[in-house]
Amino acid sequence: MKEINPAEFELSQIYKLMTGSIVPRAIAWVSSISSDGTRNLAPFSYFTAVSASPPLVLFCPGARGTDDGQKDTYHNVKATGEFVINFVNAANAEAMNITAVEAPPEVDEFQRAGLTPIASKCVSVPRVKESPIHFECKLHQIVDAGEGHIVIGEVVYMHFDEAIFKEGNYIDVPALNPVARLAGPNYAYLGEYFQLQRPPSEVKDK
Repeated sequence: MKEINPAEFELSQIYKLMTGSIVPRAIAWVSSISSDGTRNLAPFSYFTAVSASPPLVLFCPGARGTDDGQKDTYHNVKATGEFVINFVNAANAEAMNITAVEAPPEVDEFQRAGLTPIASKCVSVPRVKESPIHFECKLHQIVDAGEGHIVIGEVVYMHFDEAIFKEGNYIDVPALNPVARLAGPNYAYLGEYFQLQRPPSEVKDK
């Protein structure tokens, strides 16, 4: 076994080892607006669900690789308290990659990637029309975490394309055709999947 002590390596090396090991990862395609109304759109693969009651999700904007400054998404969410998580699938992966660029705050990534902004129901932040799922979120908490932050949002409204929404409130995962983040320039499609039934509880009822 190769043994690594993180304290003995540079940040960039630990980042590569972590992102290459913790795979695959879902991608939060976060839309936000600045305090002066400029639209922003950027992908984050440090992203997961936190709770269903209340419905909480988190994503982690790290420092920019260019100048170690905080990303526009972080500044926007902190200023407005709102954001939308748009979901990435095979159909919009190329556009998502365009929005991954480190650009000045005045750049509108919707426009640069040729995407269509549409109004949200409960927040002032636009959604990406080309995305099959949107979670409208209001800021719950920001936690300082090392080089970046953990942004926790409460999902206040959800939108699902009818092509992926199944009766009984299920998502048709093959129809969604999600894209997963790996490491470096590498991504993955869903491919073959399988099912495992969870063992029944062995804890007695109260």
